[in-house]
Amino acid sequence: MRVLVIGRTGQVSTELLARLPAAGHEAVGLEPPEFDMTDAAQIAAAFAQHRPEAVINAAAYTAVDRAEDDRALAFAVNATGPRLLGEAAARAGVPVIHFSTDYVFDGVKDSPYTEADAPAPVGAYGASKLAGELLLHLAQPRSVTFRTAWVCSAHGNNFVKTMLRFGRERPELRVVADQHGAPTFADDLADAAIALLPRLATAPAGEPCFGVFHLTGQPYTTWHGFAEAIFAGAAERGQKAPTLTAITTADYPTRAVRPANSRLDCSRAAERLGVQAADWRQGLARCLDALLKENTP
Repeated sequence: MRVLVIGRTGQVSTELLARLPAAGHEAVGLEPPEFDMTDAAQIAAAFAQHRPEAVINAAAYTAVDRAEDDRALAFAVNATGPRLLGEAAARAGVPVIHFSTDYVFDGVKDSPYTEADAPAPVGAYGASKLAGELLLHLAQPRSVTFRTAWVCSAHGNNFVKTMLRFGRERPELRVVADQHGAPTFADDLADAAIALLPRLATAPAGEPCFGVFHLTGQPYTTWHGFAEAIFAGAAERGQKAPTLTAITTADYPTRAVRPANSRLDCSRAAERLGVQAADWRQGLARCLDALLKENTP
């Protein structure tokens, strides 16, 4: 299939563009400055030029704190963009795979969120991503949205790379231990999306393969627990580990509210799509191998 990937240098888009050709697909990645997903004319031109048979939107405005003061841009990228992509995809008769976030929920539930739980975003970022989901699926019912969380990889900016950098610079790190979720590695998300493409290509609207699905890694942990795993793996690969101190969210105030519970129930994706939540510990090992291979004894 010819696949148009919105995004080129992000964590998931980097993995998609590397893996799609290996799976036998043609892939084109588009992102600013040469492509603006909030511009209908540019989207139409991209569809005319590349004639995609599927679209994967791996682009987003992800600056959670900055979004509180830059709501217009957050909504333009995260809501208007998916709507315009959906409209173009519907005209072309091609399916869309889109990535959303745990931030569509307020995080106050005491168990993992399912797709049946009512969204209740508490910040601009989550509200913009929720709007994008709704507008995309209204525009193109032949769409799949994967809500995910805590995305990491050997590329871009993420918690693993931040921890490793701080661990080299500081003898002690204070890490939040009362926010719960599951790390998700970008290569696992890319593999899940690619595996779906043949099924989506022929499925009509209304088939159970379309809709909103939760997909993160497993098992659940906390940011502090994730940091412990990162430094345990880093130590095995020759990097000295700092002392970790558990703190609360109140000890680390941020501009935007973070959900205390980012645990997503991924059973629906397993049942309807055959996509299993991957073990993030294996993804972490791959990531650390890529980032620290020169330090490995």
